[in-house]
Amino acid sequence: MSKVVAAMSISVDGYVGASDPEQWFPVHNRVHNWVFGLAAWRERQGMTGGQHSVSSDLVADEFTSTGAYVMGRTMFDFGEEPWGEEPPFRAPVFVVTHREREPLHRTGTTFTFVTDGLASAIKQATEAAEGRDVFLSGGASIVQQAIAAGLLDELHLHQTPVLLGTGVRLWDHIGAGWKELEPIRVTPGDGVTHLYYRCVR
Repeated sequence: MSKVVAAMSISVDGYVGASDPEQWFPVHNRVHNWVFGLAAWRERQGMTGGQHSVSSDLVADEFTSTGAYVMGRTMFDFGEEPWGEEPPFRAPVFVVTHREREPLHRTGTTFTFVTDGLASAIKQATEAAEGRDVFLSGGASIVQQAIAAGLLDELHLHQTPVLLGTGVRLWDHIGAGWKELEPIRVTPGDGVTHLYYRCVR
């Protein structure tokens, strides 16, 4: 049965990106640099080599278990050009947006643009996933909306050992009231700690 899973690289003080455009790339690189050298990540980008480690194994497991993706329009707009004709998803992707667009077909991936909200995108992705997981790729707003609406089954946090002090904070805009999380796994990696939680509904 499909699970809805969100995974985010995050600083110790809870930031997942920069709010200052001039800091976007430095912060992105610092928060995500644990993944760039992993064999599983590099293979998915069409590159060779890389580190074989517990972190690489966890990333490979996420790729294998995912049957469809959901992302926000900003993430798609940033990624469309660099992803090129062979995006790394190799599965259907549903883009939550207010702007209509015809489906975009690429090698191994079709991007479908969903204009009636996150819940609809997750429903369509669940049907397309055929029993595998639905993976929320981000950005932060999509994950925040899913937490606030109680749509998540699991939350995977890849915590990097840095205090950013400012930026886009994941824990804003998640709604009032407690959100109970059940720890599944805590795995130390090289430059990252993997924190996996089940969302208690």
